[in-house]
Amino acid sequence: MSDSTAVDTRNDLLEVEDLRVTFGSPGLRGRGRVLHAVDGVDLRVGRGRTLGLVGESGSGKSTLGRAVLRLVPIRGGRVRVDGTDVTALRGRALREMRRTMQMVFQDPYSSLDPSSVIGESIAEPLREQERLTPRDARARVAELLDVVGLPASHADRYPAEFSGGQRQRVAIARAVALNPSLVVCDEAVSALDVSTQNQVINLLEDLRGRFGLSYLFIAHDLAVVRHIAHEVAVMYLGHVVESGPTDRVYDSPAHPYTQALLSAIPASHPCDAGTGKRMLLTGDLPDPANPPEGCAFVTRCPFAMDVCREVAPAVTPVEGGGDVACHLQTTGPALAGRPLGAGGVGGVDAAPRVAP
Repeated sequence: MSDSTAVDTRNDLLEVEDLRVTFGSPGLRGRGRVLHAVDGVDLRVGRGRTLGLVGESGSGKSTLGRAVLRLVPIRGGRVRVDGTDVTALRGRALREMRRTMQMVFQDPYSSLDPSSVIGESIAEPLREQERLTPRDARARVAELLDVVGLPASHADRYPAEFSGGQRQRVAIARAVALNPSLVVCDEAVSALDVSTQNQVINLLEDLRGRFGLSYLFIAHDLAVVRHIAHEVAVMYLGHVVESGPTDRVYDSPAHPYTQALLSAIPASHPCDAGTGKRMLLTGDLPDPANPPEGCAFVTRCPFAMDVCREVAPAVTPVEGGGDVACHLQTTGPALAGRPLGAGGVGGVDAAPRVAP
């Protein structure tokens, strides 16, 4: 994504450090089932920036987004928003902090109360947090509807009277009603058709510029993420395996999993189909309640070495920005921060599970 605005990337709004989320219980004598949904994640989102969080279903993306907003219990680590340790807040202090953190959910059909007109849904946080009078709340709702491109008269309509794209605009209006600093978009456009996706993405970009919002944009569609995100973090089995500036990650991926995800993006033009190589991953994500030893990706990686089965890889800086957790950067072929194909691996063509 090109960015014409000068933003100090060192000025982070969101800081996540060693975040851990588990579900289940150890049970008697440790024989229970504990699912490690988020396992030691570090990430940052700069002020006025968008971080795209990508990965397969089950990788922990949505759980991470909910943990940032304290919507699921956190086992360990820290989440700071605008310098405030959100993980330490309780009760009224946490409710007050929620003014600065909002979420846009995936399904616009279930995120709105079907029995209430949309004006009531948008006004709810205004009444709860700002104690506005009914008259002032209605005026504010009209302003918010205008901001997302809907007429003020729509405030008296029910969700069933709107299309999916219009409902998502209503959900966005509700999310920005309290002037938050951070908005977590959890697959916010995945339920929409391509044309409507583009409209909503453009709306989100406009709001980011107008209100100085920061987004944690969770998605499985890498083509959409490239359009909106300044930086990208790639999740696999509860871990961030690679992160960095969007152009660097997309043009020079340093982790085999990132390479596989990118190789699955459909060609933008029919003439380009078949001109690249596709890395095929066999099998499914391992059981997060019983993750593999060593590298989490070892059971599906076409470049796996013995050390990958025994030792978790360290985080290594990548040439061009960001970092990666992969033994290929430090052991064996020693890519030393270079993308796949730029070092001793010999490119993805040398892998046993690569198809034209």
